[in-house]
Amino acid sequence: MARLLGVEIPNEKKIEYSLPYIYGIGLPLSRRILALANIDPNLRAGELSDEQIALITQTVQGMKIVIEGDLRREQQMHMKRLLSINCYRGSRHRRGLPVRGQRTHTNARTRKGPRKTVGAQSKPGKK
Repeated sequence: MARLLGVEIPNEKKIEYSLPYIYGIGLPLSRRILALANIDPNLRAGELSDEQIALITQTVQGMKIVIEGDLRREQQMHMKRLLSINCYRGSRHRRGLPVRGQRTHTNARTRKGPRKTVGAQSKPGKK
């Protein structure tokens, strides 16, 4: 596997589709990076020369794109800020509920996790 910006990218895929394996780079940005670096997007990642890999790295750093650890750290800081100021969005993050106004009566299973069925309990004095 080719190593690019500290991330292993798959060799068998086209470089256009391998670049999004780097956190913070999507398909449109990948295409823009390759266009600026003058690299054929149909090349396989394993076929890239060292000069082309260096050119891609140089292009990403030249565009000042925040990727990988720095981006994760930045997002974590934003979330901590919301939690610390006790705003509505922060309270939704804290409780593990949808943050952007989605309904929770049904759906929202991605944020809430699997269903927890609540059963009826018998009264202690009753047989």
